[in-house]
Parts: sequence; C-alpha cells; structure tokens
Amino acid sequence: MRIAVLQTNSRDNKAENIAVALELIERAAAAGADLAVLPEAVDYLGEHGQAQAEPIPGPTSEAFAAKAREHRIWLLAGSIHEAGGDPSGRAYNTSLLFNRQGELVATYRKLHLYDVELTGNVSVKESDQIAPGDEIVTADIEGHRAGLAICYDLRFPELFRLHALEGAELLLLPAAFTLFTGKDHWEVLLRARAIENQCFVAAAGQTGKYPGGQSYGRSMIVDPWGTVLATAPDGVGMAVADIDFDRLRRVRAQLPSLANRRPDVYHLGRAAVPAVSAAD
Repeated sequence: MRIAVLQTNSRDNKAENIAVALELIERAAAAGADLAVLPEAVDYLGEHGQAQAEPIPGPTSEAFAAKAREHRIWLLAGSIHEAGGDPSGRAYNTSLLFNRQGELVATYRKLHLYDVELTGNVSVKESDQIAPGDEIVTADIEGHRAGLAICYDLRFPELFRLHALEGAELLLLPAAFTLFTGKDHWEVLLRARAIENQCFVAAAGQTGKYPGGQSYGRSMIVDPWGTVLATAPDGVGMAVADIDFDRLRRVRAQLPSLANRRPDVYHLGRAAVPAVSAAD
C-alpha cells in the first residue's frame, strides 16, 4: 500500500484551506498513493472554529468525497468541524474516511480534548469549542484494519492498544501539534505507538503559523519496528512511502510482544489520578 501524508498550513480562511487540501490530494493521486491522510482541522485553524462547523454530509465532506471518487483513492479527510456536538453549540472534531468510490466508510470524533496550560508557551482549552466523541473506531481498508485517532489522542497509549487488539495493522493520525510540544514529543510518541503496537503509523500534521499559534509539521510514516520511512519537509507538502504488511507480520512473529501480553494479571481499574499542584 502506498500512503501519502499531506501537510497543510490551515488558517482562518476556510475556502483557501479546502482548496489547498484538494490540490494536495491531486498530488498524492499523481504520486500513485492508495491512501492519502490530511491533517487535523484541515477546514479551519483559528479562533471560533465551532462557528465554521457543518453537518455531515455537508459542502466540505462532499468536496472530499468527490475528490476521492475522482481519483479512486482512499482518503482520510483529516478532521473537520462537525455541527451538532451538543446543546451548548460546541462542534465535534471529526475524521472522515472515504473509500475509492467516495463513500464514507468510517467517522471518528476526537476522544481526548486538548485542555492544556503550559505557562508561557501553550494555553489551549479545546473543550470550550469542541465536544468529545465517545467511540473507538477502526475500519477495513482493502483487507487491512486501521485505527483512527486525532492529535492529542496520541498521548493515550491505551487507545492505540485497543486498536491493535481489534486487529489494527495501521494507525492513522491527523494532527496539529504545537511547535513547542512537537519539537520534543511528536516523533518520539509516533515511534512509540508504532513499536508497542507493532503497527504502521501514518501521521499528517499542520505546519506553520495560524491565528493564535504555530504548528510543528514533520508529517511522517513509521513502520512497526519504529523506523521512520518518510518525513515531510517544513512547509506545505507531503511525504510518501510504500508499506509492506509482510514486514509487519515478520516483526510480530519474531518479537511477539502482542502475543506475550498478560491480560490475566492486568488490573488497570478506574483509579483517579491525583492532582499535582504547580509547586510540585
């Protein structure tokens, strides 16, 4: 399977953002990609994103469906703002997976919302605008199970382990990692999720400045051994790699960590995480 991870610099001009994304899908198709992956918030990245929310199906999802159908390509349409989150007016942060016929085959709403205060560097409360999803989603892509996640989800390894236990061989992650966290954590976390779940990971990130912040970029494709197969350079563009599922099977056979799990003695429970003060 040939995968292209597409890297955009979405900002507060929705029409322009969508036009760039559609052009990158054209480039991925021309490169022979079977699957193209767009970043998080591919429709809009700026203040008051919930005001840009649309129903699904809607104009944005239909534009992506038409492009997948035109080029007979699988497309993970990153994530867009989906209307109808909850009575307070919040949207969902939603990924859409289209098949080669442009049919919507999976919908995933971001589970873990980015409510973070890194004093002097990052201050974000995604839950002010976004309602959380409540479903773990995997989907079949031509005989290969893929797990769907979005950005901050990357920091929650239990989600990806559940994907693997549902048979995932490929993990798809649209993201808009900040520059501050991305430079230290992005590649480390992607490689960790690939290694511990013995899966391919295809991660498409936003890059560059937008109203209110700056994204890290460095979209990449990682193999089940943790080897980075391709990385996008800085700026709008893409990275492409061919992934070999026979390679995945060899890794899992030679180092059978998934098979060697001990669920009979795991007792994760629902223990609360103790609060930690800034002084600590």
